[in-house]
Amino acid sequence: MEHHADYRGRRVAVTGADGFIGSHMAEALLAAGAEVTALAQYNAFDRNGWLDELDAPVREAMRIVRGDIRDASFMLHLLEGQDVVFHLAALIAIPHSYVAAQSYLDTNATGTLNVLEAARAHGVGRVVHTSTSEVYGTAQTLPIAETHPLVGQSPYAATKIAADKLAESYALSFDLPVAVLRPFNTYGPRQSERAVIPTAIRQALDPQCAAIRIGDPTPKRDFTFVGDTVAAFLAIGRAAGVEFGQPYNAGTGRAVTIGETVEAIRALTGANKPVESETARLRPERSEVRALLADASRLSAATGWAPRVTLDDGLARTVDWWRECIARGLVRPSTAYAT
Repeated sequence: MEHHADYRGRRVAVTGADGFIGSHMAEALLAAGAEVTALAQYNAFDRNGWLDELDAPVREAMRIVRGDIRDASFMLHLLEGQDVVFHLAALIAIPHSYVAAQSYLDTNATGTLNVLEAARAHGVGRVVHTSTSEVYGTAQTLPIAETHPLVGQSPYAATKIAADKLAESYALSFDLPVAVLRPFNTYGPRQSERAVIPTAIRQALDPQCAAIRIGDPTPKRDFTFVGDTVAAFLAIGRAAGVEFGQPYNAGTGRAVTIGETVEAIRALTGANKPVESETARLRPERSEVRALLADASRLSAATGWAPRVTLDDGLARTVDWWRECIARGLVRPSTAYAT
């Protein structure tokens, strides 16, 4: 992976480091020379999420801490002495937000407030807050620039809008140096089956699955490989020309339908299976985001970032990772898949 910024000697904290993008971030920051504090959500199973799967020398080179961003006192202690904070911790599964909206508000909005307050108290040099393209809702104009209206088409999206506005308010009210990165749909190794690409790959490779079951195949998405998303984070975390409190889109500028993406996965895996749309996987009709396509020119102008991995290449890398996981027994064959 190419790194767009030098983090040598910088003390950097990553919230959500146990997750999909966060674990890749922690790895990349170490490679870029940072002293990494990786926050994993506290649990009773003695596990640190995807951090446990990193090579031992990489894992041992970072400081792994378990805790919860919803605990203001804990966050105040954790961020003391940090130069940069990458805030990725969030509840992100859209279907679950329909039935557990309070937990999304507590984690995504109040948790972000706790990060901002702790960063402000300790004079952290820069906070990078993670937004999401879901805050735009269905595209009203294409491609989507940062000036596009914000539409909370799910409780998840609404809580992320609240978090984005908190970041904006702390930049305006307290001059907090908080950058807002708004990644479009990121995919790649370590992503859970709550997302369409990994669930389609898993079903394509699983001999117990007679079909590949998805939700609506017609929405369009701008899929960005995780390595490119990480490079965007690294770039905005150090770039001098960033406007604090204001969002920067990170996406490829190319949109494909879910159905087209699944067909590409079928071709890569050689899966001669039918694709079926399951009612249980569909969002409520007015909650489905029909199209997302990024205009990332603002981020490119401010940092020099540009996506490098094509969708075909990224899908191939992700398929290879899933094959390895299945071969190593890291996942068990199953006919039940996350929605």
